[in-house]
Amino acid sequence: MGLHGSLTITYPNDETRYYGDGTGAPVHVKINTWSAVRRIALTPDPGVPEAFMDGDLVFLQGDPAGFLRVCYSGQTSAPSQEIHPIVPTDKLRFLMRRLHQFNPKRRARSNVKHHYDLSRALYDLFLDDDRQYSCAYFERPDIGLDEAQYAKKRHIAAKMLLQPGMRVLDIGSGWGGLGLTLARDYGADVRGVTLSDEQLALSRERAAAANLADRARFDLIDYRDVTGTFDRIVSVGMFEHVGINHYAEYFQKAFSLLEDDGVMVLHTIGRTGPPDVTSAFIHKYIFPGGYIPALSEIMHAVEPSGLHVTDVEILTDHYAETLKHWRERFMARRGEAVALYDERFARMWEFYLAASEAAFRYQDMVVFQLQLARDKLSIPRTRAYITDSDREGGMQAGGMKAAE
Repeated sequence: MGLHGSLTITYPNDETRYYGDGTGAPVHVKINTWSAVRRIALTPDPGVPEAFMDGDLVFLQGDPAGFLRVCYSGQTSAPSQEIHPIVPTDKLRFLMRRLHQFNPKRRARSNVKHHYDLSRALYDLFLDDDRQYSCAYFERPDIGLDEAQYAKKRHIAAKMLLQPGMRVLDIGSGWGGLGLTLARDYGADVRGVTLSDEQLALSRERAAAANLADRARFDLIDYRDVTGTFDRIVSVGMFEHVGINHYAEYFQKAFSLLEDDGVMVLHTIGRTGPPDVTSAFIHKYIFPGGYIPALSEIMHAVEPSGLHVTDVEILTDHYAETLKHWRERFMARRGEAVALYDERFARMWEFYLAASEAAFRYQDMVVFQLQLARDKLSIPRTRAYITDSDREGGMQAGGMKAAE
């Protein structure tokens, strides 16, 4: 299949070749060394991003986002093997994936610290004011990132069927934004758990500043060590770090923590294709131990847990739009990232955001929202309660007015 777009590559001997059908914004890259050429040819992932990070691949026109757009040629499924061939190392990585995703408690915390204990100032460069580091919900194409992130929280809260005073467990509570919203706007009694020291500290600071410390409490604890029972469980952007070896344990733990009429909402990145492997670049530099599950892998673990699957929603390009906002914000303040770390780090982060956006826009990455319940009859017969909440703009939640 031919490429759609305009890609020019200049090789170390200054030979220039042209690829694509000449449409779209031109992208011109120069590869400075033959070792980089060989590395890219043999293992494009992580060969391309590493060459960019090391300065061996430079952009004379365009940027990583434009380059990936041409490479994927507007596909809406996995890239064709003509562009991204299956090489023996991919097969080996698939065989080794359970080892890579073995996440006992100590290793799980180490993996989390690798990414989430970076400087707060880094995340200030591109996240919204509430520091939501997960897929936003663009219910209208004209809304901004902050509004879309609040819409995401409202959409999830609707699926939780919250009432004031309900005890909520937030597994993987991030910087506290969701937990604080559920406490403030929905009257919930929230316990958030995280493995990140930085996230814990900021969550507690925010709760105290909002006078919500009595209703939004945050702890540094592995979800496997949580005790007690809850009316509701929510987990946003954390399941990607659980590891396929631990899926059954995860859902069995959730079942044990829920009241008999309890409801859980799981929001996770997923893939519409079959089980696969984590990108070598992402595994090595961004999310060690992370994995994007196929829906079949999740369901296989849910079925014997005792939980009923009561609703499944697929968010298709919402994360692509979220990542576009993040990438544009980051690039507008890229110099600050260089000052915080260095140029190589800034290139790594730039490629991470661009590659992630491309994966959601052109490949098989989506977001799954699953509603699970111990008693399937505790869920309304129709989904009107969700659409009503979206239509009302979050003005009502358990009889309480949502924040403006």
